[in-house]
Amino acid sequence: MNSLKLILGRMAYFAPSWVFASINIMVGTWVLYLPHIKVKFALSDAEIGTALFFTSLGLVISLPIVPRINKKFSEGRSTRMGIILLALAFNLPLMATNYLGLCVSLLVIGILSGFTDISMNAVVSLTEEREGQNFMSAAHGFFSLGGFIGGGIGSLVIVQHLNPVWHMSIITGSVIISNLILSKHYLGIKDQTYLATDSTAAKPKPFQKILPVIGLSMAAFIVMMNEGAVEHWSTLFLFEVVRLSENSAALGFVMFSLTMTLGRFLGDGVSQKVGSVKTMAYGFIVAIFSYCLILSSEKITSVLGFALLGFGLSVIVPELVRLAGKNKKINASEAIASVSGIGYVGFLTGPIILGYLADWTSLTSSYVFLGISALAGLSITLTIIKRRYGGKIS
Repeated sequence: MNSLKLILGRMAYFAPSWVFASINIMVGTWVLYLPHIKVKFALSDAEIGTALFFTSLGLVISLPIVPRINKKFSEGRSTRMGIILLALAFNLPLMATNYLGLCVSLLVIGILSGFTDISMNAVVSLTEEREGQNFMSAAHGFFSLGGFIGGGIGSLVIVQHLNPVWHMSIITGSVIISNLILSKHYLGIKDQTYLATDSTAAKPKPFQKILPVIGLSMAAFIVMMNEGAVEHWSTLFLFEVVRLSENSAALGFVMFSLTMTLGRFLGDGVSQKVGSVKTMAYGFIVAIFSYCLILSSEKITSVLGFALLGFGLSVIVPELVRLAGKNKKINASEAIASVSGIGYVGFLTGPIILGYLADWTSLTSSYVFLGISALAGLSITLTIIKRRYGGKIS
């Protein structure tokens, strides 16, 4: 919890962490109104899924563009610009007058989410390097905390039948004002490797930008594939395989989310003591053990397995981003964009892969596949990542 105390004790750490929380406060508010959107436009579940896909598409579109914007404006200024524009964009879906407008607004949100996500992670990574303090994991914990804040406040407001547009406007207005006030504490953060780059040197091709962080990217794909799969399929697994009641089947994902938040608040302390590589290895080991508990198909044991899984996976992505940001072969924004981009591909395809496997074999077999993927992540950590980063970065 030392990193949490650090964040709460100094504005240099709290200000960028609040950007993480701000994004998920808005997401937590927006998802409450999905039923309202569905009724408003008389949409089917498939049409809702298609609309939400545009958010993911926007995220992927933004990834190659963000490093160039950061190079021009700096990571600190890009973060402030991103969170303000994103807050404004979150008003668009509820103001949309037709389905096409909804899809376009979600595409804009996806693009600006990717822009803000990469920029804010780069700010945290560069601040860690400058200050010699680890708080990346706790900053990601603030993201999880933001979802609880947005969803919690929204759940209280929604029963008062406040106009959805007014509710979102109040939330986004608060986000804009708070971040404008706090942004002065990270506005000057800039990756100095841009300044050291020889302008006459040949520009690396896209694959050459991925190559220095290929191990990190592979691990990110695996972890975020697991996160996406659990988010979409844990409730169905507990309902169909473990035979929990329909009202209790969501307990697995709730526990997964809570322990992921807790794990990210504790992760920086573990990382500072044992190093990033060992922290990720321990995380994968916990994840593998968790899948053994989940696959027991016993009610209490399986739910406990999902809780432990959130705890194990929670520390891995922040460490991957931290290592990417400290990569010396390419600048922080490009490294983080590569790792995040491939990770997002995993997050998007994870539920699809699991669905096909469940259809071809069984839901149980698809969770065996996730356990094997966690084992592959452990192998990548102990070979590729350890060889490149072991003993160099704590």
